[in-house]
Amino acid sequence: MKVLLTGSAGFIGAAVAEALEADGDEVVRVDWMLDMAHGEARPPAGTHHVDVRDADAVSALLDGVDAVCHQAAVVGAGVKVADLPAYASHNDYGTAVLLAAMHEARVDRMVLASSMVVYGEGRYTCPEHGDQAPGPRTVAALESGDFDNHCPVCGVPLGWALVDEDARLDPRSSYAASKLAQEHYTSAWVRQADAAAVALRYHNVYGPGMPRDTPYSGVAAMFRSSLERGEAPKVYEDGAQMRDFVHVSDVAQANVAALRAVVAAPTGHYAAYNVASGRPVGIKQVAELVATGTGADGGAEIAPEVTGGFRLGDVRHIVASPERARAELGFAAAIAPEEGLPAFATAPLRA
Repeated sequence: MKVLLTGSAGFIGAAVAEALEADGDEVVRVDWMLDMAHGEARPPAGTHHVDVRDADAVSALLDGVDAVCHQAAVVGAGVKVADLPAYASHNDYGTAVLLAAMHEARVDRMVLASSMVVYGEGRYTCPEHGDQAPGPRTVAALESGDFDNHCPVCGVPLGWALVDEDARLDPRSSYAASKLAQEHYTSAWVRQADAAAVALRYHNVYGPGMPRDTPYSGVAAMFRSSLERGEAPKVYEDGAQMRDFVHVSDVAQANVAALRAVVAAPTGHYAAYNVASGRPVGIKQVAELVATGTGADGGAEIAPEVTGGFRLGDVRHIVASPERARAELGFAAAIAPEEGLPAFATAPLRA
């Protein structure tokens, strides 16, 4: 199979390229090398230095392509209003240009990198009143150390439950809104172009090749950086926030599985899948697991510092159900956080 891979020089894109080539596929590598992700780095050998917003440049690369794997995106929290144009331009306009070029070139299969952020809050349940949709946590509650969401009926703290792909979508940042717009453009293209596509909603991705200090760096990388400085990792809230951390090599295999599935799918097919380890872990435990991997002379004895601080807009819990990806794509993560996070402590990162 010949695959055009956007964002091929990025953290996830590079892992996807390696997995596809190891599986015998031909990969057309494309990356615009955005400064915020790559600094002053030059495109790697064999990479087309192309902006997906350039229709002519993209079209020239689509000859003979069987499917597109679209990883290119501006990522990060997107907490500033000033971020809106960049997300709309690179993520949404870029995806629209790519899809239109694909249609003109009669390339009708796509795998899109999406994100868990499209869900907004996670899923919550009350022991007595079942599933609940709590409102935003108040500043007063957070300042008092009350970090839980509460049942609107009886007031007890709500427990977390797994989010499946049919959950309500509620993007809460400019980045999240752009990822959901990418999904909407792709699903509309499927209907209009008699095409087929899969969107992969990544949860917290970590692993070798992760950028050290950029908007792409997740909390695991920040914990690692603290330990490398001999400092205690600082954990917000009470450290009991639940997340799903999935290794980048598993994310790459999910893309391979999705490409195989979408190429074989009938026209008109569109589906979204969680890409997750299926092994929820608390944020304090993430810090502890990274610390255990630093070795006897490193941060193994440095306990995380639970600060009680908070960031407005953060969700309390969000963990995914991996069952649909397992059943329909045949994908199951191979690396548990208990294995991958300690190894991440000494994995090579990019500057």
